[in-house]
Amino acid sequence: MGNPFVHVELETNDVAKAKSFYSKLFDWKLEDVPNAAAGGSYTMISVGDGTGGGMMKNPMPGGQSFWLAYVLVDDIAAATKKAKSLGGTVMKDVTEVMGMGWLSIIVDPTGAALGLWKAKPRAK
Repeated sequence: MGNPFVHVELETNDVAKAKSFYSKLFDWKLEDVPNAAAGGSYTMISVGDGTGGGMMKNPMPGGQSFWLAYVLVDDIAAATKKAKSLGGTVMKDVTEVMGMGWLSIIVDPTGAALGLWKAKPRAK
């Protein structure tokens, strides 16, 4: 598959409650990392085998909590532009993330949100 899902993110109105729930429901390892853009901290989710993710405070005041999947792309700017040309809406344009890579968030023509992700090359 050329464009796998690579990250799943919970944007929640109650991070503490979500952390308590998911750490008890699953055997996930949760690690808080500093991130000003995520309201002070971001919780990385390590799931062992499979796609990991994270959780953060929902940046939309009054919005519902939701899970957002991210798909790996080779060229984040081109993929974001292509989504728009196909009738999608760009909810968040290409943004650098903590020196790890770039993301954008699109909404498809049916109203479903999806994150696009391009990782920075790793130093060898």
